[in-house]
Parts: sequence; structure tokens; C-alpha cells
Amino acid sequence: MFVRTCRSSCNAWTNATSTTQAGSLLPPNAHRSVVLTLSLQACSARTHESLIRSFASTTSQSKRQEAEAEEKRQVSPRLGPSAPRSSYPSSAEARQKRDSDREFLISVLESSATKRDARGYLQTFGSSAALTSAGQKKPSTIGILGVPASVAGRPAFVQGTEKEISVKRNEAPHVAVVKLRAPQAWDDVLLEGVAKTLTRLRDLGLLSVIVLDCDDIKPNQASSWHETVTEQTDRLLRAIGQYGFPAAEVVDSGIWKSTENPQIPSSVPSNPLYVGFGKAFTTPLANGHILVVPPRAYSDASLQYSKADANDIVIALTTFFAGLQFGQQSSDYRQLAEKVSDGQSFRKALVDRVIVIDPLGGIPSHRQGHGTQVFINLEDEFKNIQDALYEKTQPTSAGTKDAGVSARATVHLENLRLAKSTLALLPSNASVVMTSPAEAANINVSRRNQLEAKPDGFAGEVKTRTWRNPLIHNLLTDRPIYSSSLPIGRIKPTHQDEEIALSRMPTTTLAKRGLPVTIFPDPRVNRWQPPQPGVPRLRLTDTCIDLPRLVHLINDSFGRKLNVEHYLDRVKDSLAGIIIAGEYEGGAILTWETPFGLDEETAYRKGRLVPYLDKFAVLRKSQGAGGVADIVFNAMVRDAFPDGVCWRSRKDNPVNKWYFERSRGVLKLPESNWAMFWTTPEAVSNDQMMRDYEDVCRNIAPSWADTTKPAD
Repeated sequence: MFVRTCRSSCNAWTNATSTTQAGSLLPPNAHRSVVLTLSLQACSARTHESLIRSFASTTSQSKRQEAEAEEKRQVSPRLGPSAPRSSYPSSAEARQKRDSDREFLISVLESSATKRDARGYLQTFGSSAALTSAGQKKPSTIGILGVPASVAGRPAFVQGTEKEISVKRNEAPHVAVVKLRAPQAWDDVLLEGVAKTLTRLRDLGLLSVIVLDCDDIKPNQASSWHETVTEQTDRLLRAIGQYGFPAAEVVDSGIWKSTENPQIPSSVPSNPLYVGFGKAFTTPLANGHILVVPPRAYSDASLQYSKADANDIVIALTTFFAGLQFGQQSSDYRQLAEKVSDGQSFRKALVDRVIVIDPLGGIPSHRQGHGTQVFINLEDEFKNIQDALYEKTQPTSAGTKDAGVSARATVHLENLRLAKSTLALLPSNASVVMTSPAEAANINVSRRNQLEAKPDGFAGEVKTRTWRNPLIHNLLTDRPIYSSSLPIGRIKPTHQDEEIALSRMPTTTLAKRGLPVTIFPDPRVNRWQPPQPGVPRLRLTDTCIDLPRLVHLINDSFGRKLNVEHYLDRVKDSLAGIIIAGEYEGGAILTWETPFGLDEETAYRKGRLVPYLDKFAVLRKSQGAGGVADIVFNAMVRDAFPDGVCWRSRKDNPVNKWYFERSRGVLKLPESNWAMFWTTPEAVSNDQMMRDYEDVCRNIAPSWADTTKPAD
């Protein structure tokens, strides 16, 4: 039924090209309505592909119709200057607008947002739907896709009402503070692609405040630096101006530099820069403008503008929008305390994202030889990543230093610290996205396509839409394009040429404040090893473990009650360790199991104790959001059991697809309701190991209070 509805919407899309204004495929405000409708319906991947093909196929048909209409206007004597215009738009602007609308919806469909994702997106951005269309008059009889509102309002297709997507004029806008590094090195195609993506974010309710970073100019070339900044500001304004109204505005007088050091709370980063003229930002944002901020600051001492560090500007803007910019007077703190106690909002805008678009892309992985950190849990990983990057900036033991590696590591280190500083000022659901201009623009490299051209294909053929746009995908799903717990082989494309394969690796990093991860016993102190029989070991009743909260986590995650007494008795002599994320928002219980027919002493002596994932749990409120499951899984396979672990799951468990993507293999056990998973690299080639794994997964006794339901 839904596939037919989607296909009929494609037909409506095609028919709407002759009815919408100025050649646009969508009436004002329709972008978000379509996005929310399709997302909430939770299309299958096959339906998404069908929609994408249908939208894309209208391009050639529409162009043929326009050409025919234009030809008629030119050859027919009846169609003179006073003759009525054809219903087909003929201007280049109209074609560009329509193609732009189509590309936008294709990019949204490619995000593969689930119903849970759409619900989260609605909760955050639902009331800001018309922000970018403030002041525009919406046709009263035209609904989604240009069809009558009475048709578009059918419950089977439309989600929400006009009231739900209206804008409150006093509502704080949702903002992304964006840093563009070295835009002078980007060609026009790249810059225009990034500009298009930023306007798409605006269509989805997220306004960008863009800070230019032109620091690659040498310090002794001051005049060149000022010329470069002016030129790049103008380039960006022109690029954004191609993609709709309202256009971008330059804010060149809002950032000031203080020569005094006001006393501020320790939780707020020290920064010589601050927002001296707040209305220069808040007024245009309230009217839906994208803002461009050159890297200059006005000195309150010299009364002149001078060069300013782009990272400091990003922190100053984040501090200001978050309502944490303080003056030097103690009265400022008293006024803040009064606002908080009265429940008043002191935020100037809601900073949902900080975006860094850097030619170097995201943060390189310190665990793998190649690739980028897909997700960073700053609470747990910041120090290790910072140390790894800092080491690359230092000379080797031989006293040498690779200047190129050092320079790149320094940039990555600055971006990592920027993420840490800004997220410290923002709510826990905010995030930092670091990506390359090519990925932000959703542009594939021509050379790559030439190298991959098939014998029967066109040389140099550009195959577009091979990547999902990481910024649009993240806005709709609050997740990276690839899960951080996926094995590298699931992300790295296969190609006979290693250089090409590496060039196709994603270069986007998503960073969140995240959660602390606690592992008992700590593998950094002593690596987990099969325990010698008779040696004291960890128990779930030890004081370091909050057993009531652990039981609540398991009950909530599985939706059924644990038989606590039976479970404690079962794992008391086999417990390997426990992983806890945050305040028991997620966790894993791992054991060393003895295969059937062996005693523990024999299994230990022969090296046949089985590393087993006994319980993997995430609170329902944290499932699908914040990466809690990925955080726990990564801790298990990277820190606790890096050599491999096995587990079982019901054959009809909907989580099995998630397990399958992260495992080395899966086996459906015959004559049982279990599927067995493992991450051990050599398991398949070791018959004895596979038999032991299967034996354990078949014979572990469940420990649920309700024995009428199937075991989990």
C-alpha cells in the first residue's frame, strides 16, 4: 500500500511541474512536509530506491516538455509578446530551482531515516518548519507536491498539521556554527556544492553561521591575507545566493577582542574574543538568513579591526548563543542566576551542531592504519586520541620529523580541541561534525570515476550520488553515516587498486560529549585472560557494581524480568567482566563458559574456555540515539575481548541485522531457535573452536522470571 502511495506521489510530483510558481517543484514550506511524511512512514530500502529512481527520471521528461514549449513560443505567430506565457517555465532560474528541489528530496530519501529518527527530528525541529520561509505567503489551495490541499491532507500521506509546522516569531532559531578552513584552496564547484548543502540544512530548519578560516596565508603577507578574506567572503556570498532566498549576510562588526580578563566560571573556556554586538547576529537569524563571519575582530583598545583566530570565533559564537557570555561585573552572574531560577531562557539560539569543513576531513583513526574516526565519545576517548595526534607533531626518537604529517596532525588536534571546547558549552544532545568539502558537497572525484569506468561505459563519466551527504544524514538521524562499531571491512570499499579503495573511505567524524565507559576489571591494568580455576574473581554482588541499577537496565532493555537469584548463581563462577556506559544507560556482561562435557580445570588447561557475551542491554530511552549501543560494543571488541567473543540471539530477533553487521560470522543452529554470532577471526578455520562455541550457545540456561516466553 505504501509503495503505491509513494509512486502516486511521484506522479503528482511530475504533474506539479506545470502548476507550481516560478518553475519550482515545491510550494513554499513544502520541503519539510515531504521530508517528515516520508521519514515517518519509514520506507524500506527498496521503496527508497524506487522513489529516487522516480524522482530522477522526471528530469529528462521535464526538459523535453520545456524544449517543446519554448519551440512553440518561438515559431508560432500567435505567441507574440502579448500572448499569455506557457504553463511550462522556460527560464534558467526555473529549471535550476526545480532541479534543486528534486536533488534535495533525493538527498533526504538517501538518508534512510527510520521512524525513530524522524520522531527525534520532529521533536527538535518540528516547530521551526517555516523558519526559512518567514514572510512568504503560502498558497492556500496548494498542498504537498503541488496537489490540492484536500488531497495532500489525506492521513495516509501527510504527517502533522499547518499549526504544527508554523513558526513562533519569538522562538530561538536552531543554529549550526560552521568553520570553513582554507576556502581559498577550493574550486568554485566545491564551494558551490558546500553552499548548496548549507542551504539544504536551512530548508530543514538549521541555520548556518559560517566562520571563514584563511590562516594558510603566511603571516608576513598581511595585505594578501586581507585581500584573500574579502575575496573568499564574496565568493561564499555569491555561492549561497544561487540557492534561494533569503540570501546570506556578512557580519563584520559583531566579534570584538577584549584586552581585559573578566572573571568567568571555570566551566566556560577562556577566550579573548566575544560577541560585542549581538543584534548583528540575532536579527538576521530571526529572518532566516545564513550568516558569514570573516576572521576579524574589533579591538576595544585600538578601535581597529585585526586578524582573529577562527577557532576562537567559533567558541565565542557558541558561548554567546548558549547564553554563557558574561561581562566583568558580578551583577551579570546574579542576573543569570535569577533567570535560571525563574525558568527563563537565556539562550540567544539553539546550537544543535558545530560543523568543521576541512580539506583534511575528520579525525584520523589511531587504532587503524588508514581511515577516519567515525564517532568519537569525547568523555571516554578524548585523551587517547589527543595523545596519538600530539605524538605525530613531535620529533621521532631519531630526532627527525615529517613536516607534512606534523602539520596535518596539528590541524586535526586543533579541530579535536575545538570539538571538546564547544560541546562543553552545549547540551548533551549537541554534536560536532568534521568532514571534507567533497563529502559536504556530496561530490565524487572525477579521477576516481575515470579509473573505475567500465569497458562499456563512458570515459570520465560522472556517477553522482554515490555517497550520502553526511551533514543532511546527521541532521535527520543524529548518527554518522556508518556505525562506529562496524568492522573496517564493512566500511572500506573493495577494489583491486588499494589507492582507489582508500580514497573511497569516508572522511567524516561525528563527535559527541558522550558517556564515560567503566570496565570491571580494567583491561588497561590487566588484560582479560581465562581465569585459573580456584582464583578469586569478580562477582556481580561486589560493591563496585550497582546491582539494582544493573537489573533495571536488563529488565528495561529486554522488556521482561530477570530471575536475579538464578542468574547470580549461574554466572558466579564464570564471570569475566562487566561494561557499563554512563549511569547504567547501557552495559554488557561477559563470561568464560566451559563447553559441555568438560570440567573447568580441563577447559582451562586445554585453552577451551569460551569468551561469551551473556547480556547486552541498552535502556529503551537510549536505544537508537546517542550511540550507546556502539559505545558498549566497541568497548567489548576493542578493550575487553579484542581476540574475539561469541554470543547467541533468537533467530527472529529484530536486532540480528545489527549483530550481523558487526560480527565475523553467523550460524543458525539447527533444531533450535538460536543464531550464533562471533567476532573471532580464526573461528571458521578452527573446527574445535566452532564446536565449543556452538555447544555453549545451545546449552546456556536462560534466567527469566517468566518462563512462558521464548528465551533471549
